[in-house]
Amino acid sequence: MAGITKNEQRAVAAEFLGTMFFVFLGTGAVVAALNFAGSVDTGVLVAIAIAHGLGIMTAVAWTANLSGGHINPAVTLAMIVTRNIKPALGVAYMVAQFAGAAAGSALLKLAIPNDLEGNLGLHSLRSGMASGEGLLLEVLMTAFLVLVVFNVAVSKKGWGLNAPIAIGFAIMLIHLVGVPFTGASVNPARSFGPALITNDWTNFCIYIAGPAIGAVAVALVWTVWKNLGDALEEAPPSVKAS
Repeated sequence: MAGITKNEQRAVAAEFLGTMFFVFLGTGAVVAALNFAGSVDTGVLVAIAIAHGLGIMTAVAWTANLSGGHINPAVTLAMIVTRNIKPALGVAYMVAQFAGAAAGSALLKLAIPNDLEGNLGLHSLRSGMASGEGLLLEVLMTAFLVLVVFNVAVSKKGWGLNAPIAIGFAIMLIHLVGVPFTGASVNPARSFGPALITNDWTNFCIYIAGPAIGAVAVALVWTVWKNLGDALEEAPPSVKAS
């Protein structure tokens, strides 16, 4: 990779592998739960939420020291906006994440009998839900996720090594809310893998635009908030007191 150091190449590889296994295990849990229950009932909803929460928690934890543990193009986009990652490296991350997601879905298709694979965990809007409603829900859920990421993983007062725990719980909570309505993407790569392998792109733009809008919105607010905080820290005591 021209212009990217060996450490950055390892980081890109970590994003590929982390996203691949996250998508493989997350969508695999969806397929497994639906095969047992036949439809999305309370038990299936909880199983899917726990699987995605534990999946992202583990993926972020083992890639954190290599790449920062993004495992999500929306998170990477937010990091580019806030200048926590170079744009060129951020784009490489996103390419790796989408490629990893495609590989994860392809592996799941190869590993499961055709009559049991269903739609490979494809995201879709619930019948009767308008596109605008689905978009808004994805924007809000992604904004919540990115806000958690910034506060526990980026902030100087964050959770340090424990940050993946908070991120995992955030994903779990998001899935408990969003699965019945949009499938709870908040991660364009997670939506891309099954869409590519099943060649079903219905409403796919929602799963790109929603997370992107939510991520950029929080990144811009975070930048203003951080700059304000830095200015107050550098100000003389008389200004701080006022």
